[in-house]
Amino acid sequence: MKTLIQLGALSIAMAAGTAMADVKIGFVATLSGSGAALGQDMVDGFTLALEERGGKLGGQTVKLFKEDDQLKPDVGVQIVQKLIEREKVDLVAGVTFSNVMMAIAKPLADADMTFVGSNAGPAPLAGKQCNKGFFFASWQNDSQAEVMGKFAVDEGYKKVYIMAPNYQSGRDQVMGFKRFYKGGVAGEVYTQLNQPDYSAELAQLQAAAPDAVYAFFPGGMGVNFIKQFKQAGLMGRIPLLTVSTVDGTTLPALKDTALGAYAGSFWGPDFQNATSKAFVAAFEKKYGRIPSQYAAQAYDSALLIDSALKKTGGNVADKKALRNALRAADYASLRGRYKFGANGFPVQDFFAFEVAKDGAGRVSLKTIATPLKAHQDAYAAECK
Repeated sequence: MKTLIQLGALSIAMAAGTAMADVKIGFVATLSGSGAALGQDMVDGFTLALEERGGKLGGQTVKLFKEDDQLKPDVGVQIVQKLIEREKVDLVAGVTFSNVMMAIAKPLADADMTFVGSNAGPAPLAGKQCNKGFFFASWQNDSQAEVMGKFAVDEGYKKVYIMAPNYQSGRDQVMGFKRFYKGGVAGEVYTQLNQPDYSAELAQLQAAAPDAVYAFFPGGMGVNFIKQFKQAGLMGRIPLLTVSTVDGTTLPALKDTALGAYAGSFWGPDFQNATSKAFVAAFEKKYGRIPSQYAAQAYDSALLIDSALKKTGGNVADKKALRNALRAADYASLRGRYKFGANGFPVQDFFAFEVAKDGAGRVSLKTIATPLKAHQDAYAAECK
């Protein structure tokens, strides 16, 4: 009887130990439709970090639930509810687009779920709707536009022509640019979302004779815009400052067409710190392409979770301890050292890049300046 009791106690202890060793993470991304390239790069970056650690983060075996939100907010909500209620995940990570992020913020908050964002950084969640359990290992949406605004000032441009698609993110990217750019505006044009032809707008642009052009055209819109900008004879004649237009998801299609364009971001594939160099080499070896920032920030979000689980000894039940460990950001990030603001968004450097050939003759991004250092988003003061 004594032996049976001892064996029973051992079985319970082993079961408890096994439960402690498994950390369940739900990774939500857009993996179909027009935004699939961004979401796939995020998944590839996150799973690369996981594979490098033998399927573990913080020494704990990770069970990863990859989910496609289809760029539909209602689908995102259904996925999050399933991850929380049925799969009983310990953390949720990822999220590609801000409209999905805004939709899932409430169910995440209602469940007191810890969230580690890998891309989308909408302004309301950085300000009045901030949450103590949310940490964004990427950037707040306005920041890349702000760094291009500061770059325009630093370059001495006095008259900039502004272009973006007419939807929420397009208007936000214009507002972010103008927050730092205080020169004259030669024109401010909003095109239709997913518009394929920009010939009329480019004719108006040439007539305005600006010092530079600022453009936000993500995904396929960016590919079409850059090609037509080049065909119009404007590339190299009028400086082109962009956000989410020339990056690792569009440059493979654009190639030499985009040479000479500028872009703003928190990270580039030519960074020389040890973490970034190792990541780029490993990503290229596994996937055969230069990683985009979407892959980089998802990889970094995995490293952040890894660092937090190390601090807690794998304990995810103590949410306060886990969140304090995440907030510390105590790890070698591929972007270099950064810290979290009170709203859970990074306070970090932002860089200007030029599209140029790398050492292997491939079209990529070359770091040319650091217009914003230790930059905090514009909404942090609204977070209480």
